[in-house]
Amino acid sequence: MKQMKHHLGTITILVKDRHTNAKSVNQVLTEHGQIIVARLGVNVSRTCIKDCTGMITVAVEGTAKDINALNKELDELYGVVAKKTIVTE
Repeated sequence: MKQMKHHLGTITILVKDRHTNAKSVNQVLTEHGQIIVARLGVNVSRTCIKDCTGMITVAVEGTAKDINALNKELDELYGVVAKKTIVTE
């Protein structure tokens, strides 16, 4: 049986109104935690108090299928845009 090739990559997630949408993003990330190597979250605007946009970048290691599935699930969430980069081929 052929073993699936693992890739390294990143997914950058833009979360509009993070106070409202962060819960669903965190739920998806938890469900796919087995491929997440590292996570960094930042406030896009340091002075924002309400309805802020947040950005999360996750480093991932997994099959292309696993990485694509996580990216797709995040990108389909309301108020969320996710873009992936697969670094290894």
